[in-house]
Amino acid sequence: MTDTSTSTAAETATESYKIAVIGAGGKMGMRVSNNLDKTAHTAWYVENSPAGQQRTLDAGRRLTDAATAVADADIVVFAVPDLALGPVTADLVPQMKSGAIALTLDPAAAYAGLLTDREDVIRAVAHPCHPSIFLQRQSPEEWADTFGGIAAPQDAIAAIESDDPAKAAIVEATVRAIYAPVIDVHFVTIKQLAQLEPTLVETVACMIGALLNEALEETINTMGVPEAAARSILYGHTQVALANGLRGDNPFSDACLIAMDYGRESIIKDDWKKIFRDDELDKNLARMLHLDHIER
Repeated sequence: MTDTSTSTAAETATESYKIAVIGAGGKMGMRVSNNLDKTAHTAWYVENSPAGQQRTLDAGRRLTDAATAVADADIVVFAVPDLALGPVTADLVPQMKSGAIALTLDPAAAYAGLLTDREDVIRAVAHPCHPSIFLQRQSPEEWADTFGGIAAPQDAIAAIESDDPAKAAIVEATVRAIYAPVIDVHFVTIKQLAQLEPTLVETVACMIGALLNEALEETINTMGVPEAAARSILYGHTQVALANGLRGDNPFSDACLIAMDYGRESIIKDDWKKIFRDDELDKNLARMLHLDHIER
Protein backbone atom coordinates (compact mmCIF):
# COMPACT_ATOMS: atom_id res chain seq x y z
CA MET A 1 0.00 0.00 0.00
CA THR A 2 1.02 3.62 -0.33
CA ASP A 3 2.24 5.86 2.48
CA THR A 4 -1.17 7.11 3.64
CA SER A 5 -3.33 6.70 6.70
CA THR A 6 -6.54 4.71 6.35
CA SER A 7 -9.82 5.16 8.19
CA THR A 8 -10.03 7.17 11.40
CA ALA A 9 -10.09 5.79 14.93
CA ALA A 10 -13.82 6.54 15.17
CA GLU A 11 -14.53 4.53 12.02
CA THR A 12 -12.43 1.51 12.96
CA ALA A 13 -13.74 1.52 16.54
CA THR A 14 -17.25 0.69 15.31
CA GLU A 15 -16.16 -2.79 14.23
CA SER A 16 -14.97 -5.67 16.39
CA TYR A 17 -12.89 -8.56 15.13
CA LYS A 18 -11.69 -11.99 16.16
CA ILE A 19 -8.03 -11.72 17.11
CA ALA A 20 -5.64 -14.53 18.07
CA VAL A 21 -2.42 -13.60 19.89
CA ILE A 22 0.42 -16.09 19.52
CA GLY A 23 3.05 -15.72 22.23
CA ALA A 24 0.59 -13.95 24.53
CA GLY A 25 2.73 -14.49 27.63
CA GLY A 26 5.95 -13.02 26.25
CA LYS A 27 7.23 -9.48 26.71
CA MET A 28 5.47 -7.99 23.69
CA GLY A 29 2.64 -10.50 23.93
CA MET A 30 1.72 -9.26 27.40
CA ARG A 31 1.66 -5.65 26.19
CA VAL A 32 -0.55 -6.63 23.26
CA SER A 33 -2.83 -8.74 25.44
CA ASN A 34 -3.17 -6.12 28.18
CA ASN A 35 -4.50 -3.66 25.64
CA LEU A 36 -6.74 -6.13 23.83
CA ASP A 37 -8.43 -6.89 27.17
CA LYS A 38 -9.73 -3.32 27.16
CA THR A 39 -11.48 -3.62 23.78
CA ALA A 40 -14.66 -5.18 22.41
CA HIS A 41 -12.67 -7.49 20.14
CA THR A 42 -12.91 -11.25 20.66
CA ALA A 43 -9.41 -12.34 21.64
CA TRP A 44 -7.80 -15.74 22.06
CA TYR A 45 -4.48 -16.03 23.88
CA VAL A 46 -1.94 -18.70 22.94
CA GLU A 47 1.28 -19.39 24.82
CA ASN A 48 3.56 -22.44 24.83
CA SER A 49 6.11 -21.72 27.54
CA PRO A 50 5.15 -22.60 31.13
CA ALA A 51 6.35 -19.22 32.41
CA GLY A 52 4.38 -17.39 29.74
CA GLN A 53 1.31 -19.46 30.44
CA GLN A 54 1.53 -18.56 34.11
CA ARG A 55 1.87 -14.84 33.31
CA THR A 56 -1.21 -15.08 31.10
CA LEU A 57 -3.22 -16.83 33.77
CA ASP A 58 -2.02 -14.43 36.47
CA ALA A 59 -3.32 -11.58 34.31
CA GLY A 60 -6.76 -13.16 34.42
CA ARG A 61 -6.76 -14.38 30.83
CA ARG A 62 -7.74 -17.80 29.53
CA LEU A 63 -5.36 -19.85 27.42
CA THR A 64 -6.49 -21.36 24.13
CA ASP A 65 -4.66 -23.98 22.08
CA ALA A 66 -3.16 -22.61 18.88
CA ALA A 67 -5.21 -24.65 16.42
CA THR A 68 -8.49 -23.51 17.96
CA ALA A 69 -7.38 -19.88 18.20
CA VAL A 70 -6.26 -19.45 14.59
CA ALA A 71 -9.03 -21.48 12.97
CA ASP A 72 -11.65 -18.72 13.12
CA ALA A 73 -9.54 -15.60 13.70
CA ASP A 74 -9.91 -12.62 11.38
CA ILE A 75 -6.32 -11.69 12.21
CA VAL A 76 -3.53 -13.62 13.94
CA VAL A 77 -0.97 -11.51 15.81
CA PHE A 78 2.40 -13.27 15.94
CA ALA A 79 3.94 -11.71 19.06
CA VAL A 80 6.98 -13.98 19.03
CA PRO A 81 10.70 -13.23 18.50
CA ASP A 82 11.96 -12.86 14.93
CA LEU A 83 14.01 -16.04 15.16
CA ALA A 84 10.89 -18.06 16.05
CA LEU A 85 8.64 -16.66 13.34
CA GLY A 86 9.79 -19.11 10.67
CA PRO A 87 8.78 -22.32 12.45
CA VAL A 88 5.75 -20.74 14.16
CA THR A 89 4.24 -19.45 10.91
CA ALA A 90 5.10 -22.75 9.20
CA ASP A 91 2.95 -24.48 11.81
CA LEU A 92 0.05 -22.04 12.09
CA VAL A 93 -0.43 -20.25 8.77
CA PRO A 94 -1.64 -23.47 7.10
CA GLN A 95 -4.29 -23.71 9.84
CA MET A 96 -5.67 -20.19 9.38
CA LYS A 97 -8.98 -19.62 7.64
CA SER A 98 -9.04 -18.34 4.08
CA GLY A 99 -8.93 -14.55 3.91
CA ALA A 100 -7.44 -14.14 7.37
CA ILE A 101 -4.51 -11.84 8.09
CA ALA A 102 -1.15 -12.92 9.52
CA LEU A 103 0.25 -9.91 11.40
CA THR A 104 3.85 -9.82 12.61
CA LEU A 105 5.16 -7.02 14.84
CA ASP A 106 8.52 -6.41 13.20
CA PRO A 107 9.42 -6.27 9.48
CA ALA A 108 12.75 -8.13 9.56
CA ALA A 109 11.51 -11.70 9.09
CA ALA A 110 8.80 -10.67 6.63
CA TYR A 111 11.23 -8.70 4.47
CA ALA A 112 13.81 -11.49 4.64
CA GLY A 113 11.29 -14.02 3.35
CA LEU A 114 11.42 -16.23 6.44
CA LEU A 115 7.65 -16.45 6.93
CA THR A 116 5.39 -19.16 5.60
CA ASP A 117 2.98 -17.72 3.05
CA ARG A 118 -0.34 -18.95 1.77
CA GLU A 119 -2.05 -17.50 -1.27
CA ASP A 120 -5.32 -16.94 0.54
CA VAL A 121 -3.79 -15.60 3.77
CA ILE A 122 -2.79 -11.93 3.81
CA ARG A 123 0.56 -10.86 5.19
CA ALA A 124 0.77 -7.70 7.30
CA VAL A 125 3.35 -6.09 9.56
CA ALA A 126 2.99 -3.40 12.21
CA HIS A 127 5.34 -1.60 14.56
CA PRO A 128 4.83 1.12 17.17
CA CYS A 129 6.51 4.49 16.72
CA HIS A 130 6.71 5.00 20.52
CA PRO A 131 5.68 8.35 22.03
CA SER A 132 7.33 11.28 20.26
CA ILE A 133 9.96 13.35 22.05
CA PHE A 134 7.80 16.32 21.01
CA LEU A 135 4.57 14.88 22.45
CA GLN A 136 2.69 17.32 24.69
CA ARG A 137 2.27 15.04 27.67
CA GLN A 138 -0.59 15.89 30.03
CA SER A 139 -0.10 13.68 33.09
CA PRO A 140 2.56 11.92 35.21
CA GLU A 141 1.40 8.62 33.68
CA GLU A 142 2.09 9.93 30.19
CA TRP A 143 5.52 11.20 31.26
CA ALA A 144 6.34 7.78 32.73
CA ASP A 145 5.25 5.90 29.60
CA THR A 146 8.31 6.36 27.39
CA PHE A 147 7.73 3.09 25.50
CA GLY A 148 4.05 3.60 24.69
CA GLY A 149 1.06 1.30 24.87
CA ILE A 150 0.05 2.40 28.35
CA ALA A 151 -0.78 6.10 28.72
CA ALA A 152 1.23 8.20 26.27
CA PRO A 153 -0.25 8.50 22.76
CA GLN A 154 1.87 7.30 19.88
CA ASP A 155 1.70 6.73 16.14
CA ALA A 156 2.15 3.33 14.52
CA ILE A 157 3.41 2.09 11.16
CA ALA A 158 1.70 -0.74 9.28
CA ALA A 159 2.07 -2.59 6.00
CA ILE A 160 -0.37 -4.97 4.35
CA GLU A 161 -0.04 -6.96 1.14
CA SER A 162 -3.59 -6.35 0.02
CA ASP A 163 -5.49 -3.58 -1.76
CA ASP A 164 -8.74 -4.49 -0.01
CA PRO A 165 -9.83 -1.55 2.20
CA ALA A 166 -11.76 -3.95 4.45
CA LYS A 167 -8.57 -5.89 5.23
CA ALA A 168 -6.67 -2.66 5.85
CA ALA A 169 -9.43 -1.64 8.27
CA ILE A 170 -8.94 -4.87 10.22
CA VAL A 171 -5.22 -4.23 10.43
CA GLU A 172 -5.72 -0.62 11.53
CA ALA A 173 -8.30 -1.56 14.16
CA THR A 174 -5.96 -4.23 15.51
CA VAL A 175 -2.97 -1.87 15.52
CA ARG A 176 -4.99 0.79 17.33
CA ALA A 177 -6.04 -1.80 19.90
CA ILE A 178 -2.67 -3.41 20.64
CA TYR A 179 -0.63 -0.18 20.68
CA ALA A 180 -3.27 2.05 22.33
CA PRO A 181 -3.53 4.96 22.69
CA VAL A 182 -2.74 5.56 19.00
CA ILE A 183 -2.94 8.90 17.21
CA ASP A 184 -2.27 7.92 13.57
CA VAL A 185 -1.58 4.68 11.71
CA HIS A 186 0.70 5.28 8.71
CA PHE A 187 0.66 2.66 5.97
CA VAL A 188 3.84 1.89 4.02
CA THR A 189 5.22 -1.13 2.17
CA ILE A 190 6.98 -3.95 4.03
CA LYS A 191 10.29 -2.87 2.47
CA GLN A 192 9.72 0.72 3.58
CA LEU A 193 8.94 -0.47 7.09
CA ALA A 194 12.23 -2.38 7.09
CA GLN A 195 14.00 0.80 5.95
CA LEU A 196 12.45 2.60 8.92
CA GLU A 197 13.08 -0.25 11.38
CA PRO A 198 15.97 -1.08 11.68
CA THR A 199 17.82 1.39 9.43
CA LEU A 200 16.45 4.78 10.49
CA VAL A 201 15.55 4.12 14.11
CA GLU A 202 17.84 1.33 15.32
CA THR A 203 20.93 1.64 13.13
CA VAL A 204 20.91 5.44 13.44
CA ALA A 205 18.75 6.78 16.29
CA CYS A 206 19.31 4.02 18.85
CA MET A 207 23.00 3.91 18.04
CA ILE A 208 23.25 7.65 18.65
CA GLY A 209 21.40 7.26 21.94
CA ALA A 210 23.92 4.66 23.07
CA LEU A 211 26.76 6.88 21.84
CA LEU A 212 25.44 9.75 23.95
CA ASN A 213 25.59 7.52 27.01
CA GLU A 214 29.15 6.45 26.17
CA ALA A 215 30.14 10.10 25.82
CA LEU A 216 28.50 10.85 29.17
CA GLU A 217 30.43 8.05 30.87
CA GLU A 218 33.67 9.24 29.27
CA THR A 219 33.04 12.78 30.51
CA ILE A 220 32.39 11.57 34.05
CA ASN A 221 34.93 8.75 34.39
CA THR A 222 37.82 9.98 32.24
CA MET A 223 37.49 13.75 32.34
CA GLY A 224 36.40 13.80 35.98
CA VAL A 225 33.41 16.11 35.55
CA PRO A 226 30.85 15.74 38.38
CA GLU A 227 28.10 13.41 37.24
CA ALA A 228 25.20 15.72 38.15
CA ALA A 229 26.70 18.55 36.10
CA ALA A 230 27.40 16.31 33.12
CA ARG A 231 23.91 14.82 33.09
CA SER A 232 22.24 18.21 33.47
CA ILE A 233 24.02 19.82 30.56
CA LEU A 234 23.71 16.74 28.31
CA TYR A 235 19.99 16.22 28.95
CA GLY A 236 19.19 19.87 28.30
CA HIS A 237 21.39 20.19 25.24
CA THR A 238 20.08 16.91 23.80
CA GLN A 239 16.58 18.42 23.81
CA VAL A 240 17.89 21.58 22.13
CA ALA A 241 19.89 19.57 19.60
CA LEU A 242 16.87 17.47 18.61
CA ALA A 243 14.48 20.43 18.51
CA ASN A 244 16.89 22.48 16.41
CA GLY A 245 18.08 19.62 14.24
CA LEU A 246 14.74 17.94 13.56
CA ARG A 247 12.33 20.87 13.68
CA GLY A 248 14.49 23.95 13.19
CA ASP A 249 13.16 25.54 16.37
CA ASN A 250 16.25 27.74 16.73
CA PRO A 251 19.43 28.12 14.66
CA PHE A 252 22.65 26.64 16.02
CA SER A 253 25.21 29.31 16.91
CA ASP A 254 28.20 29.86 14.63
CA ALA A 255 30.55 28.41 17.25
CA CYS A 256 28.27 25.39 17.68
CA LEU A 257 28.27 24.77 13.91
CA ILE A 258 32.09 24.71 13.96
CA ALA A 259 32.08 22.21 16.85
CA MET A 260 29.46 20.11 15.00
CA ASP A 261 31.71 20.01 11.91
CA TYR A 262 34.60 18.82 14.08
CA GLY A 263 32.36 16.12 15.56
CA ARG A 264 31.21 14.94 12.14
CA GLU A 265 34.81 14.83 10.85
CA SER A 266 35.99 12.94 13.96
CA ILE A 267 33.11 10.48 14.41
CA ILE A 268 31.10 10.00 11.21
CA LYS A 269 32.40 8.10 8.19
CA ASP A 270 32.12 9.89 4.85
CA ASP A 271 30.20 6.99 3.31
CA TRP A 272 27.76 6.49 6.18
CA LYS A 273 24.68 6.96 3.99
CA LYS A 274 25.39 3.60 2.37
CA ILE A 275 23.25 2.09 5.15
CA PHE A 276 20.20 3.17 3.14
CA ARG A 277 21.14 0.97 0.15
CA ASP A 278 19.22 -2.26 -0.40
CA ASP A 279 22.35 -4.42 -0.17
CA GLU A 280 23.29 -2.85 3.16
CA LEU A 281 19.75 -3.34 4.47
CA ASP A 282 20.03 -7.01 3.53
CA LYS A 283 23.41 -7.24 5.29
CA ASN A 284 22.04 -5.58 8.42
CA LEU A 285 18.96 -7.80 8.61
CA ALA A 286 21.02 -10.94 7.95
CA ARG A 287 23.15 -10.08 10.98
CA MET A 288 20.07 -9.42 13.10
CA LEU A 289 18.45 -12.70 12.05
CA HIS A 290 21.70 -14.70 12.36
CA LEU A 291 21.66 -15.59 8.66
CA ASP A 292 24.62 -15.91 6.29
CA HIS A 293 22.75 -13.78 3.79
CA ILE A 294 19.27 -12.85 2.59
CA GLU A 295 18.20 -14.36 -0.68
CA ARG A 296 16.16 -12.41 -3.21
